[in-house]
Amino acid sequence: MQSAHTFRMSLFIGSVLSPAMVPAVAHAQAETAQASGNEIIVTATRRADTVQDVPFNIAAVTADALEEQRTLDLESIAATVPGVYIVDAGPRQGNTIVFRGLNADPLTAQDGDNSGGGTVAIYVGEIPLYVNLRPIDMERVEFLIGPQGTLYGAGTLGGAVRYIPNRPQFDEISGEVRTDFYDYKRGGGISTDTGMTVNVPLGDTLAFRGSIDLLNDQGFIDQPFVVTEAGAVNPDDFGNPDAVKRVKDTNWAEIISARAALRWQPVDALDINLTYYLQDLKVGGRQLTHNSLNDQPLLDSNGDFVDFPVTVGDYENALRVLEPNKIRNELFALEAALDLGFAELTSATGYSKYSDDGNRDQTDLLITLEYSYEAFPTFTSRTQETGEEETWTQELRLVSTSAGPLSWIVGGFYNQRDAESLSLEFTPYLDQYYGTDYPANIEYVQAVREKLKEYAVYGEVGYEITPEWQVTLGGRYYKYDYKVASAFDLPLFSIAFDGRDPANDIQLEFEESNQKKDGFLWKVNTSYEFNPDALVYATVSKGFRIGSGNGIAACPDGFDPNDPDNQTLCALPNEFAYGPDETTNYELGFKTQLFNRRLTLNGAVYYIDWSDPQLSSTTLAGGLPITINGGGAESKGVELSASLRVTPELTVSGNYSYTDAKLTALSPDLIAYTEGPGFGTLYEDGLDGDRLPGSPKHKGNIFVSYKQPVGPDTDIGFTYKMTAQSNILTRAGGRQGTTLKGFAMHGAALTLDYKGFSTQLYVDNLFDKYAETGVRSSPEYNQVVYDENGDPHYVRRYGTFVAAPRTIGIRSTLKF
Repeated sequence: MQSAHTFRMSLFIGSVLSPAMVPAVAHAQAETAQASGNEIIVTATRRADTVQDVPFNIAAVTADALEEQRTLDLESIAATVPGVYIVDAGPRQGNTIVFRGLNADPLTAQDGDNSGGGTVAIYVGEIPLYVNLRPIDMERVEFLIGPQGTLYGAGTLGGAVRYIPNRPQFDEISGEVRTDFYDYKRGGGISTDTGMTVNVPLGDTLAFRGSIDLLNDQGFIDQPFVVTEAGAVNPDDFGNPDAVKRVKDTNWAEIISARAALRWQPVDALDINLTYYLQDLKVGGRQLTHNSLNDQPLLDSNGDFVDFPVTVGDYENALRVLEPNKIRNELFALEAALDLGFAELTSATGYSKYSDDGNRDQTDLLITLEYSYEAFPTFTSRTQETGEEETWTQELRLVSTSAGPLSWIVGGFYNQRDAESLSLEFTPYLDQYYGTDYPANIEYVQAVREKLKEYAVYGEVGYEITPEWQVTLGGRYYKYDYKVASAFDLPLFSIAFDGRDPANDIQLEFEESNQKKDGFLWKVNTSYEFNPDALVYATVSKGFRIGSGNGIAACPDGFDPNDPDNQTLCALPNEFAYGPDETTNYELGFKTQLFNRRLTLNGAVYYIDWSDPQLSSTTLAGGLPITINGGGAESKGVELSASLRVTPELTVSGNYSYTDAKLTALSPDLIAYTEGPGFGTLYEDGLDGDRLPGSPKHKGNIFVSYKQPVGPDTDIGFTYKMTAQSNILTRAGGRQGTTLKGFAMHGAALTLDYKGFSTQLYVDNLFDKYAETGVRSSPEYNQVVYDENGDPHYVRRYGTFVAAPRTIGIRSTLKF
C-alpha cells in the first residue's frame, strides 16, 4: 500500500513536470496539431493561436500523445489532465465526468444516463453531442477547463471536451493499419483492438477519409451465482449447480468505431466537410465486484448478524442475472467555413441518433421496497430498458479575421432533442405464486417522452489596449422549452389483486409537464504578455445547465406516500421536475516557458460559485432516484502542469491539481439511507461545509519519454507513466456512505520505430493494483431477509466498481 508520504511526493513531482497536453487555441481550418516547435494549435477560442498564448486553462492531447500514452478512451485521457476526473465504472455505465469537483450526486452507477453527469459538454468537431467516443484518427482532444457558457452554451457548468478529427487531405493517398493484442492478468483470453484508416484524394478539390476499428475486450469480472432460470430456482442455493452457475468474464465489450468523411474545397475560401460517425457498443455486464460481502456480517430482519455463506473474489460480481447492454451512437455532421475576407463564416449542422437496450438485475431493489417480494422462495427480477434519442443542432458563427486591435465573434445556435424511454420490470413465475395466470409477469412499466428546444445568440468582443494587454467581453442569451410526459403501470399487481383482464395488461396514462426558461450568461477575460514566453490572465465566466423532468410518472391526486397500502412508484408534484443551475468562475492563471523553452510551466487558481445545484435525491413513494435543486455549493483549487525537455532524447512531464469542492448551504434530505433491520428510507441533510462526492482532492500524473536513434530511420524508446489520486467520498460529507481509498497506477512500454512502422510492448497497472473507482448503492442495504419457509435471501445491492488488473499487450501501427 502506498504511504501518504510517497503519494504527496509523487504529486509534488507531478506539479513540476507536466505531459504533452498544454493550453492552446486555433483557426477552424487548421489542418495540423503543431505550430512552430512543439506548440499545439487548437480551435477552442475559434481562432488560431499558439499553445502558450491562449488566455485561459485548456489542455490539448495530440494524436502522438494519445498513441504514446495509450489513452484510447475518455477515462484514460482524463486521468492525465489536471482538474478533470471521470468515474470509471466500465463501458456499460453512464460514467460521470467531473471538472473541478462540480458534482454533488452520490457516487453510484448511472444506469441509462446519456449525459455524463450533465456538467460538461462534449463536442465532436463543431457538433455538441454527448458520446464517450474512442479517440481514433483524431488530430487532438481538447479539454476546456472551467465554465464555457458564452461560446459553448448549455451543459458547460464545469467545462467542455472537444474531439477534433483528422480531416481528409487532398495531397496524396495515405493511411494506417493498427493492431493491439492484450491480456488481463485475471481475464479469460486475449483481447484485440484492430483497425485501419485510409485517405484518398478524389481530385484537386475533393477527398475522402474513412476509418473503422473493432475492439473485442474479453473482460475480467466473473459472475459465480447466476441463476439457471430466473424465478424457477432459489438464487441463494449457492451449492446447487442446478440453481446457480458461474459465468466468466461477463464485463466483455465489443465496440465498432467508424467514420466516413468527404471534404470539398471548390475554392480556397470555401471548405465543406460532410462526416458520418458510428460507435456501436455491446457489453456483457458491469465492471462490479461484491467482495465487500466478505468484510463484515450482514444484519438480518431479526436483528442478528449473519455471514454471507460463500466467499466472493476481488473480481467477482454476486448479482443473480446477467446485465448486457447495447448502446449505439450515430452522427451526421455538415460543417462549412467560408472566408469572407474580413471574417470567417462557419455553419455547423448535426443530426444524431442514440439508442440503448439493456437488462438489469432488479431483485435487490424490489426486495428493499419491503412489499414482501422476498416471501416468494425463488424470487428473481430483471428489467429490460430501451431508449432512443434524436437531436438536431444548427450553429451559425461569424468570426472576424481583419488585422487590428479589435476582434469579435457573433453567432446563433438551435438545438432540438426528442427522446423516448421504456422500462419493463419482469418477475418470472410470481404470477403463479400470487395464484393468477399472467406469463408475461410484467410487474412495473415506466414510459417517458421528452422534447427539448433550445435557442441562443452569443458574441464576444476583444480589444488590445496595448500590444501586450488585451480584454475580452462575452455574452450569451439562451431560451429553452422542455416538455416531458411520463406514465407508469403495475400490470401484475392489477391483474392479481384488482381483477384487470390479462389481455389488456398494460395501461399507460401520461402526465405532462412543461418548463420554459431564459437567461443571460457573460464572460470577462483579460491577459497581459510580459514577453513572448510569459503571460498572465484573469477570467470571470458563467456556465449553466438546463432543468429537466425526473422521468417518473406523477402520483395520482390525493396520493398519500405514507400509507403502507399504496404499493406504487411515482413522483409527488415537487419531485416531478427540477430547474436549471449556474456556475460563476473566478480564475487567475499564468503561462510560461523557461530555459530557452526547454521547460513549460503553467498554472491556475480558481473559485467557482455554484447556485441552485442539481442534487440527487429519492421519491417518497418507492425510493426512486430523482434530481432536486439544492441551496448552493462552491469549488476552489489549484492546477499546475509542466513539461521539461531534459535532453533531445528525454522528456519528463506531469501535472497536479488540488480541488476543494463543498456545499455552502443546507440541502434538506440530500442523503438517503437506511438502517437495519429493514429498508425504510431515512434522510440526512447535506450541511454547509460538506465536501462534495465524486472526485479526489489531490490528483497528479507523471510521464517520462526517452527515444534514441539506433540506425537509419530507426528509433527505440522507453516510456513510463504514473497517475495518482487521493480518496473519494461516495456521499456528501462522507456521511452515510463509504470513502474510496486513493491509489496510484503505473505503466511502462518499450517502443521500436522504423520508417512508418511502430510497435510497442506495454504493461498497464504494472504492479497489479486493486483499485475501487465507484460504488453501486451503499453498504447498509446488504442485509438478510427470509422467505415464507424461513430460508434466507441475501440482499447484495452494494458493490464497488474496480479498475482493470495488470494488462500486458503489444500494439503496432503501420503508416503508408
